[in-house]
Formats: sequence, C-alpha cells, structure tokens
Amino acid sequence: MHPNTIALLLTTLGLGTTVTFASTHWFLAWMGLEINTLAILPLMAQSHNPRAVEATLKYFLTQATAASTLLFATTTNAWLNGQWDIQNMSHPLPITLFTLALALKIGLAPLHIWLPEVLQGLDLGTGLIMSTWQKLAPFILLLQIYPTNSTLLIILGLTSTLIGGWAGLNQTQLRKILAYSSIAHLGWMVLVLPFSPALTLLTLIMYLIMTFSTFLVFKLNNATNINALATAWTKAPALTALMPLVLLSLGGLPPLSGFMPKWLILQELSKQDLALTATLAAFTALLSLFFYLRLSYAMALTMFPNNPTSTAPWRFQSSQITYPLALSTMATILLLPLTPTITALLTL
Repeated sequence: MHPNTIALLLTTLGLGTTVTFASTHWFLAWMGLEINTLAILPLMAQSHNPRAVEATLKYFLTQATAASTLLFATTTNAWLNGQWDIQNMSHPLPITLFTLALALKIGLAPLHIWLPEVLQGLDLGTGLIMSTWQKLAPFILLLQIYPTNSTLLIILGLTSTLIGGWAGLNQTQLRKILAYSSIAHLGWMVLVLPFSPALTLLTLIMYLIMTFSTFLVFKLNNATNINALATAWTKAPALTALMPLVLLSLGGLPPLSGFMPKWLILQELSKQDLALTATLAAFTALLSLFFYLRLSYAMALTMFPNNPTSTAPWRFQSSQITYPLALSTMATILLLPLTPTITALLTL
C-alpha cells in the first residue's frame, strides 16, 4: 500500500476517535465509531491473503452488528426520554442495549468470539492498532454512562477475566494469546468501571503501554508463534532478557508496573463490599499468568539449535525504529513506585 494512502487512513482513524471523544450527541458519537471502523478495514486487508480478507469481513460484520444495535439503543432512548444527549440516559432498556453493543465492539466476553479469529488474520502492526487504538472510542462512551448499570458490567467483567485466562491456556499462536490477554484486561477495566472511572482509565492506559511494548517486541523478532520466540536471543539478546519482565508485568506481578492497576482494583472492590468478586478476579488472573509464564519460558529459557551463521543477526544494525519500544518497555517495568503520583493526577 502506498505510504500516502496509509497516512490518509491513519489520519481518518484519528479523526473518527476524536469525533467520538468530542461528541455530546449520540448520532455524532455513532458517526465517529463508523469512521473509525471504515478507516481500519483497508489496513486489515492490505496483505491480500485469504486469511486477512476473512478477518476483515468478520470484523466488518461484527462492527456493523454492534453499530446497528447502538443506533437502535440511542433511537429508543430518544423515543423514551426525548433526548439525544449522551449524558441523559435513565431508562434501563437503552442502557442495557448500549452496554452490550459496546461490549461487542471491544470484544468483552461472552461477545468476544470474533476477536481472536480476527487478530490471528492480521499482521502485527495492524493487530497493534486493533488491540489499542480501536478500544479508546468505545471506552470513552462507556465511561460516560458508568453509574447506571453496575450489575451487568460486573457480570461482563468477571466473565471476561475468566474466559480470557481460561481460553488462552492452550494457544500456541501469539496473536491469539494477545487477543485473550486483551479480553482478560478489558474484564478488569469493566469490573471497576461502576465504582471508579479514574481507575478504569488508569488500567486502560497501563494496558495500552504494556500491549504496545509486547507487540513491538514480537514485530521486531518477526514472531507469530511460541516456537519462534526461541530464536529471539540471536536477534536482540538484551531485549530477550527484558521481555520476561514485560510479560510478567502483563500478568500483574509485583514489583512491575502491571501490578499497579490490579492492586488498586482489588482494593476498590474490597471497599465496595465485593470481597467475593475481588477474590474471583484474583483467581482468574492466575490463569492469564500461566500463559505469560509459558511465553517467558519459550523466549528466555529455551535455546533453539542454531548453526553459526544464524547466531549473527544481533551483530548487525536493525532497520526498525526502536525508541518507542525502549520507552514503552521501561514504562512497563518501572512505573509501580510512581503509583501515588499517577493516581493523584487521574483524580484531579
């Protein structure tokens, strides 16, 4: 694809998200989501292989279903309340439809079936956009109606953390593992959304940083399955040593940055007298941690048999830009001591 075309599509992606961010009217918010969807479809299908075309078609049909449900919910709300304003939602029927439509859009369980298959059909660059940027606009809309439907959000959150951890256990394809990781993290965000929107925002930011770092590492090593990670030490030895820390941060182990949102979420759930919910969420995190440990073992503790010529790539200069990877990796590993400062900034 021509660079100017890619630049135009990425600009349109940014425009769609910005329109949704700035909207107070439901129709404008819906229009921003549709601009976002239409802009990413050519990026998904740019490789012209059947797998990518299939993933693009699945994504288009899923997003069209979610968008039509969203439009129906907003029309129903206008019919019942006489208002198109995003902040004026009080009737349970449009609120429930709206929440389910956005759950389908971002891939919350049990409406998650499309996400692993779609992500598996994409290259790692487009998969990064799908796992990060495409989550922003729907979450901004969810944040604006958070107090009204706590039971449904808790059910969706617990289901997502359970399925995201359980279904990722037997995967060998990295993109599917990252898809189930995304589902599990989205579950944590939605779980605390009715009680602390600022904490949901913090969890989303940390998820974006950690996922950005993970995708860039896999892209640098050109790895698409677990076995390919065993050759990473021949390409970037220093990064191979740091990558287990990035993966364990995704799993939420202290003293890494990923522990921060999980710790604060469990604390907030306990404050809300939801000790059982917090306990279940903590147990489901162990499932996700297992497949992060599998990836860490394959990358850092497994040495693939190599001949002398295949051990040389680390000596050559890489043509890929590594500054974003370096910054995101450091943020993924070292932000936990700054927890008081970050929480104070988000609650201003």
